[in-house]
Amino acid sequence: MSPDQKALVQETWHQIAPIADTAASLFYGRLFVIDPSTRPLFAGVDLEKQRQKLIHVLNVVVGALDRIEELVPTIADLGRRHVGYGVRDAHYDSVGEALLWTLEQGLGHAWTAEVKAAWAAAYALLSGVMREAAEAANDTTAEARRAVA
Repeated sequence: MSPDQKALVQETWHQIAPIADTAASLFYGRLFVIDPSTRPLFAGVDLEKQRQKLIHVLNVVVGALDRIEELVPTIADLGRRHVGYGVRDAHYDSVGEALLWTLEQGLGHAWTAEVKAAWAAAYALLSGVMREAAEAANDTTAEARRAVA
């Protein structure tokens, strides 16, 4: 991500922060519409707490964009944990689509092509680390199964 993209993400996140809970509700609503296969992943989950977790993670990541390398181990761990929740690689695309849609709704006229590109780059960075860790976790699990068989 370029410094300008990081600044755009941080500036626009500050605009979303006052409506963060509403934005999180919009996000999950949209996610379940565009990818119904994600709904069972949240069965038995307190969605209010889940919305709070989402906002917390976004706050941390957006706040650390200038030193994202410090968060890579934590983000990778998140990706590995999501394997256990049943998250598949295709879900990352749905989450990205729902996130960008949510930001567009929340930002209104402030949602420009440049802002969209900046957020897409930020999400690609985050999801890339998570996907890579998830793939490695899946490979390790498959390898362990083969060794036992």
